[in-house]
Amino acid sequence: MKHKLPLVLAVLLIAQASFAQFGLGVKAGANITKIDGKSFKDEFRYGYHLGAFANIGLGGRFSLQPEVLLNQYNTKTDSSFKNIYQNALSGDNNIKLSYLSIPLVLSYKLGSLLSLQAGPQFGILLDRNKNLLQNGKDAFDKGDFSMLGGAQIGLGKIKVTGRYFVGLNNINDIDNQDKWKNQGFQVSLGLGL
Repeated sequence: MKHKLPLVLAVLLIAQASFAQFGLGVKAGANITKIDGKSFKDEFRYGYHLGAFANIGLGGRFSLQPEVLLNQYNTKTDSSFKNIYQNALSGDNNIKLSYLSIPLVLSYKLGSLLSLQAGPQFGILLDRNKNLLQNGKDAFDKGDFSMLGGAQIGLGKIKVTGRYFVGLNNINDIDNQDKWKNQGFQVSLGLGL
């Protein structure tokens, strides 16, 4: 009987998965982001995101929507950056950060069109501005953890999403003198496959 238990569990899981609603899709959109910290301009800048999503029905009005996104966040340092970090280079103060982001969003369907969404987002820094500091020192931590919330309108296979996200961890990898955190809005258009 012990040898049959894994087989029985596998059959039950496959049967459950076949009855669950499951869908895949692609999405793209705009990021409107900033980095909070006294070394950065207090303004939102535009970037982009693109990627794929899955929608897994959990029964009733709930579903899970895991995503894999390439996110670009843009920001600018302000004049105090050179005063705080003595090794900062002069010149271009534009910064572009590219993240591989993995949001795990729980959706609650309010009606036939509208769903509320919330959940964590894990980000892995793929590319950072290496010219920010002398000697090629890395200024930004390699990971970001955020919480997000928003709404999605489903028009058949087309999904229109608006979200707000806020970073929960310090992404400053220079020192603990100043805390840097991502925050922003995402507006996207998705297409179910």
